[in-house]
Amino acid sequence: MVAPRDISPKFAEFFCGGGMVRAGLGAGWDCAFANDIDAMKCAVYSENWGDSALIQKDIAELSAAPLAHAIDLYWASSPCQDFSLAGQGRGLSGARSGVFMEWARLIGEAAAQGHAPRIIAFENVTGLMTRNGGRDLRAVIRTLTDLGYRVGALEIDAAHFLPQSRPRLFVVGVRQDLALGALQCDGPAGPFHTAKIQSFARALPRDLARHWVWWDHDVPGTRRKSLRSLVDTAPNTDWLEEGEVSKLLSLMSEPSQSRVRDARNSGKTEIGMLYKRGRPDDSGSNRQRAEVRFDGLAGCLRTPAGGSSRQTIMFVRGNETRARLLSSREVARLMGLSDRYRMPARYNQAYKVAGDGVAVPIVRYLDRTLFQPILQVERQRNVA
Repeated sequence: MVAPRDISPKFAEFFCGGGMVRAGLGAGWDCAFANDIDAMKCAVYSENWGDSALIQKDIAELSAAPLAHAIDLYWASSPCQDFSLAGQGRGLSGARSGVFMEWARLIGEAAAQGHAPRIIAFENVTGLMTRNGGRDLRAVIRTLTDLGYRVGALEIDAAHFLPQSRPRLFVVGVRQDLALGALQCDGPAGPFHTAKIQSFARALPRDLARHWVWWDHDVPGTRRKSLRSLVDTAPNTDWLEEGEVSKLLSLMSEPSQSRVRDARNSGKTEIGMLYKRGRPDDSGSNRQRAEVRFDGLAGCLRTPAGGSSRQTIMFVRGNETRARLLSSREVARLMGLSDRYRMPARYNQAYKVAGDGVAVPIVRYLDRTLFQPILQVERQRNVA
């Protein structure tokens, strides 16, 4: 009889950013490896988690040597720009999202040395399911199945856990020699087998469909925090002058202006989230618009490539309207990071760390729902 493992499972996080996967997995896991090319993000990672497992380097320059030992989980949140609207849908041919193939290379090299991870997890934008007619995601699935994994996917919006609308695709694979037990369903079931995922899976060619897994999962038990509870009482962003607030109001479309009127008539302080974006006008020119929502959700945090990507928080009570950019602490809270997490001092850097990250409670949910049960099935099989 093989004795059960009495040590914590190990994970490797690629494109680790500020270490939000590490925050989600928590103390029950040991970090064996972390990598990112961005010096600023690596500095933030080191300040929060130490640098004993951290390698700052282009993934294309990495060898599998640091991975040549037993690691249970490989997680990759590769750059999404070429899979998103911001990247014009270049897909796997894009220089940034093409680094997925470098990650796959490292999995293959580790496997060749007898160290294939039990579980792999890949997070990206939901547009990956439809870009290039679904060919990019099929290429991802084929790459992972060729490496010896059974693969399934969940589409999870951070709004189930946090007051931020942030839908993302989570592809989870398990090594083909591992038992799945009751972790798979006969077909789509549960809140995160969305219509997009079902449509994609129906179109899979037969050789990929036989490796597809419908992961068993349930509605998250975590109660979503309110936007009001995340407001920073000592923000590091300045309140806008009255004229600046008036300009924002003037940029609003009629639906947004109607929402402001309703907020003013509510008789209490309402919190809105506002972002600016370009919209074509009647002449075909691009005109800046401000859009606001009062549904208790922030829009999806994005990296601050330009001012329009940064969100403004607005407080409306009667005819009084106050507004400012989200603070560094607020963007951290919107990603599920605790107030103990040390954000960069520079505002745009803090926004970049948050906007490029993965929502911490989703990692925690996947660990509870899939990762730990998968490892438990394997432990039980080894004991038997």
